[in-house]
Amino acid sequence: MAHHHTIPRSHSNPIIKPRRRRWRLWKLLVPISPLLLPIVWFGYREIENTWIEPQVIFVLGGEEEREIFAAKFANTHPNLPVWISGGAPQGYAKRVFKKAGVAADNLHLDYRAIDTVTNFTTLVDRFESKGITSVYLVTSDDHMQRARAIGEIVFGSRGIKVKPVTFNSDRPSEPIQKTVRDSFRSILWLTTGYAGGKD
Repeated sequence: MAHHHTIPRSHSNPIIKPRRRRWRLWKLLVPISPLLLPIVWFGYREIENTWIEPQVIFVLGGEEEREIFAAKFANTHPNLPVWISGGAPQGYAKRVFKKAGVAADNLHLDYRAIDTVTNFTTLVDRFESKGITSVYLVTSDDHMQRARAIGEIVFGSRGIKVKPVTFNSDRPSEPIQKTVRDSFRSILWLTTGYAGGKD
């Protein structure tokens, strides 16, 4: 009588199971990869920020507290020029910075911006022409999420990195919808040169 030899199931399992595990892993990773990419990107940017040495203090105007905080911050970085976009009237702004001990020659005021997106789009060309590759981005903590997203797109398109500097506003963060909207406007500006809107 002929004897038939069969391979015990236990011998075949080590070959099949790892393949199944790998397939299950890919099935899990592929759908969530669009969510992971922004997390990895911002994680990298946070690490990168530890060694960035900004050349400019860039202040987003719009409220008195930002400029008062920025003046104190600038006093601790006396060699850096300060650019304020859309801030308080010239006379008041100069007094605030003078009181903080900031040299008048270091202060630059620009009033072309009408909102947060144009804070960036009106000055990016000038910064690029001056060879600026990194800035301290100064605004309140509730505003920083949106401001940084715009900065990463607009300034980032010219190789200018942003290092956030915030103060506590005691206000909740802005709705994520504002960040999404202004990120879209920033991309629109990159492709058409038009930022649109006012916030």
